[in-house]
Formats: sequence, structure tokens, C-alpha cells
Amino acid sequence: QVQLVESGGGPVQAGGSLRLSCAPSGDNYNRYCMAWFRQAPGKAREGVAAIDSDGGADYADSVKGRFTISKDVAKNTLYLQMNSLKPDDTALYYCAADSPFVLYLGCTVGVGNDKSFRFWGQGTQVTVSS
Repeated sequence: QVQLVESGGGPVQAGGSLRLSCAPSGDNYNRYCMAWFRQAPGKAREGVAAIDSDGGADYADSVKGRFTISKDVAKNTLYLQMNSLKPDDTALYYCAADSPFVLYLGCTVGVGNDKSFRFWGQGTQVTVSS
């Protein structure tokens, strides 16, 4: 089992920045794929970014060039740096983790891959005002 706790969400104006954090705990997560997903009201959950155990990253087209996923092994923390935020980025952001061997599309945020992640945080709200 892996437990995930997100933090760092909040209100921000369009064009601003936020950094989300996710602190994992439990067993065997060091080799896991770690990812961020988001869900806006009335919309399906979508992938934002994923990072594998070697630091390789995958991004949704909608956030490429604006968001950066990273992890600090010493601090045992996953980050999502979000710059140039837009109102369309408003959503509940979730941290997820799992072994890449059980992920349908590997360590990516391809459509539908969220359904194969077993471990999720409780979410942190990001609200971008225009």
C-alpha cells in the first residue's frame, strides 16, 4: 500500500504560478510511476503529467511548456510546477502512483490510463481566476 498526500493548491490569477506537492509513504514506491491528474466540475478526469523512476516525464499536450513534473528523492516529495496558469486549469488535482508494470499505458498520462492507477491522494483544489 502507498499513501499519498497532496498540498499546495489554492486560488491564483490567470498568468500566475503554483507548485503542488505530493508526499508518498508506504511500501515500494521508489520504483513506482508517479503522476498528476485533474478533474474539473462536470468533466472527466484527465492526465496532466507523469514521471517514472528514472526521471523520464510525460505531459498532456494542454500543459506542455507550462507545467513541470519533478521529484526530490531526498525530500521524498513529488512536485508539479504550474506556470502561466489559465482559467481552464481550474480543477481538483490528484497525485497517483503505481508500479509501471500494472499500468495499461505504462508511465504515461495517455487517455484512460488513470483507471489503472491503484493509489490516489485526496486531491488539492486549484482555482484560476481571469
